[in-house]
Amino acid sequence: MIPVALTIAGSDSGGGAGIQADLKTFAALEVFGTSAITSITAQNTKGVSDIYDLPAYIVGRQIDAVCSDLPVAAAKTGMLSNVEIIEKVAKKVAEHGIANLVVDPVMVAKSGDPLLRPEAVRTLVERLFPLATLITPNRPEAEVILGERLRSRADLAEAARALKRLGPKSVLIKGGHGRGRAVDVFFDGRRVTELAAERLDQRHTHGTGCILAAATAAHLARGAPLAEAVRRAKDFVTEAIRHGLAIGGGTGPADPIASTHQSFHRAHVIESLEAALERLKDARLGTLVPEVQTNLGYALPEAQDRDEVAAFPGRLHRVGETIRELERPAFGASQHVASVILAAMRHDPSVRSAMNLRYEKALVTACRRAKLAVGTFDRANEPTSVRRREGASLEWGTTEAIRRAGRVPDVIYDGGGHGKEPMVRVLGHSPEAVVEKVLAMHAALSRGARRRKR
Repeated sequence: MIPVALTIAGSDSGGGAGIQADLKTFAALEVFGTSAITSITAQNTKGVSDIYDLPAYIVGRQIDAVCSDLPVAAAKTGMLSNVEIIEKVAKKVAEHGIANLVVDPVMVAKSGDPLLRPEAVRTLVERLFPLATLITPNRPEAEVILGERLRSRADLAEAARALKRLGPKSVLIKGGHGRGRAVDVFFDGRRVTELAAERLDQRHTHGTGCILAAATAAHLARGAPLAEAVRRAKDFVTEAIRHGLAIGGGTGPADPIASTHQSFHRAHVIESLEAALERLKDARLGTLVPEVQTNLGYALPEAQDRDEVAAFPGRLHRVGETIRELERPAFGASQHVASVILAAMRHDPSVRSAMNLRYEKALVTACRRAKLAVGTFDRANEPTSVRRREGASLEWGTTEAIRRAGRVPDVIYDGGGHGKEPMVRVLGHSPEAVVEKVLAMHAALSRGARRRKR
């Protein structure tokens, strides 16, 4: 049976935080999400323009409806804006015996708008903290609760112990507001643990606190021990931040379903390469395969390294007049084609596929006859520093050809160099687009050959 989790929080009309972010997180982690809405906010990526707090009794009735029918294995709280709502939530959590409760003491929106009335902070601490399995304040929230500035990691460790004395079973002080690596401080009542992750250069981070608390609750609902649930939630929110969405005119949301998107994109990349290969086989293009053989690559959207580019392991080989693969396409299988694609994507992120072909002057002429934009680079101009760096030549050459062309051309070729076979490389938005260009080149080459025989 799928685990059930409950979020008790405010609604974000912009979809980036609150109930909306929590339910996306639950779904991504394969937990059935239920909800009790505490407040309705009119907000978007730029800020909060209005707030309407629901009557406390309606909040309580939502919790009753869920808990009287569904086996809630964990819950998390978010925006609880006033004393009456906090009192009601605490009462219902106790009544229904919710064992795994994650309390995110939301005080301020990402935009800086207040979400918790100052007079309600004490009620939150006194009534809800003692029921919590974990509280997840960020540094500014911890400072408000404790009434002191926290400047160092030692301060954070001591603050975690002080917050534990207020009643919760454990404390996680989030480190997103610091500098350097993003270090969260976790205190389970016995020892302090630092959970570190890279600090990403990403401005679209709306909803990260909600996502972290919801992810922790989801893992607790699935039966993970507390420390493991916290660690997994940390990893989850890091990926959500990495794939933050540049939507709206302000601070865009982190993406809690990024992993789902990535799974879809990875499957699509592999399927596209396999479909394109079948077209190449049918077209009998073996004569275009160079001595070093060929490969066809396709990158994930926003790919940054070779592990995010799929190609055919061991390359594609000429067998008579056709082409054959040794294995199914896989990510990280190519160095050379991947270098070309990644260099092209830095200039035009939509150009995500490439294939290398045998060089001959007639083929370059055929490219132009097929009305394909052609670019080139000369290996003799390659800087010594690039030549000495393993794998840097194609990145430099592709970038140089793009610079000279003023855009990413359809085809980039070079005449080779010492120990380097001359090569033609075809680029496109997808493997299908690359194959279309290769077929057009082959047709133009064949027409040229027939004309020369006459």
